[in-house]
Amino acid sequence: MRCRVVRPSIQLRRQSFACRIGVALRRAVPESLSWFVLLAVALGTCALAEAQSRDKYELARYLMVEREIVHEGIKNKAVIKSMRTVPRHEFVKSEYLNRAYFDEALPIGNKQTISPPFIVAYMTETLDPQPNDKVLEIGTGSGYQAAVLSGLVKDVYTIEIVDQLGKNAAKVLKQLKYENVHTRIGDGYKGWPEAAPFDKIIVTCSPEKVPQPLIDQLKDGGRMIVPLGERYEQVFYLFEKQKGELVKSRLLPALFVPMTGVAEDNRQVKPDPKHPEIHNGSFEIDNEGDGHPVGWHYQRQMVLETGNAPHGKQFATFENHDAGRSSQMLQAMVMDGRAVSTITLSLQVSARNIRNGEGNQVAAAMLHYFDADRRPMEPVEVLWTWEGSFDWKTVTKTIVVPAKSREAILRIGLNGAVGTLSVDELRLSSQAK
Repeated sequence: MRCRVVRPSIQLRRQSFACRIGVALRRAVPESLSWFVLLAVALGTCALAEAQSRDKYELARYLMVEREIVHEGIKNKAVIKSMRTVPRHEFVKSEYLNRAYFDEALPIGNKQTISPPFIVAYMTETLDPQPNDKVLEIGTGSGYQAAVLSGLVKDVYTIEIVDQLGKNAAKVLKQLKYENVHTRIGDGYKGWPEAAPFDKIIVTCSPEKVPQPLIDQLKDGGRMIVPLGERYEQVFYLFEKQKGELVKSRLLPALFVPMTGVAEDNRQVKPDPKHPEIHNGSFEIDNEGDGHPVGWHYQRQMVLETGNAPHGKQFATFENHDAGRSSQMLQAMVMDGRAVSTITLSLQVSARNIRNGEGNQVAAAMLHYFDADRRPMEPVEVLWTWEGSFDWKTVTKTIVVPAKSREAILRIGLNGAVGTLSVDELRLSSQAK
């Protein structure tokens, strides 16, 4: 593929850039799209390069939306357009700019994170935003979710309890001219009574129960999405207000930072830092029969299978045929290196025709540590990696917990590799200091 350029000295570099675009598009765009469309997109992107587009992240954002949002089931065209438009890189800290368009949570300071793009798209689509809606967001964070909503609704009212985060988000939203986003610093538990009632409410932090003020401030006929539950085990619930009463629907497992303030003071179940644990490691507890095992979140290309399970009735299977596409599940837990010296993990695993994906993407189980400020620690603890084919077997490993660790996320799956991976009977035991 060639692109006409003005300066011959950079022609080879620009041509190579366009070819890389073509490769990336073939990987990210569904096969049902015409190659004429692919060609037009690639040429259009090359034209942007010629004009030295002001948004150098546009291609990365487009590819992220295609692979991690459209490919994973988000269908609302307005939501997809907003995700393609809002510059996520403007809402992340400078040290994480190179990961702005990865589908992952990133630290934004003060023990808070910016949500993964898929989760933002999922929550937004679930709300079913309408052009005349007035929306309340609890937990401004970086301001990214409010920015995504801005172009979809009439007004967004967003509250952040952390003073510095609230000020930073307000500044960025103003600079980017999201003029229908109204910010406030305060305890989201209390809502925004003078602006109520709201057509929609979105809660981007996790309380144990829905705060009564939010119920009161939701308009009759309105919708609210909230990740409810314990510190490391939550589920999205959609609430619809009908004749003054909330009707709830249980959705996907989730993982959010806790709602602080009054909500945290009232929390009844808190994790024990001396006893990290795996919940539902045998996958027997199903999320009301919908195929989502309780305790495991961000499940991608994973199904629960029955029959021939090495333990109990069910086991988890990951299957991926598109190198680079996400296929994993996560579980978070307390992992306090001040209280725990070592942990021992074991699980049963089998594999069929597993091959590595793009770059260093391998089928694996990994432990990601986080410090007291919820910043990711390096290196990631790689517990096991798998290739090829083998029948069920048990693997075990004992590791030393870093002293600065306070939390951890266990990640299991193909992680961009291709093939089939099955796991069951995951156990964890710990040794206190």
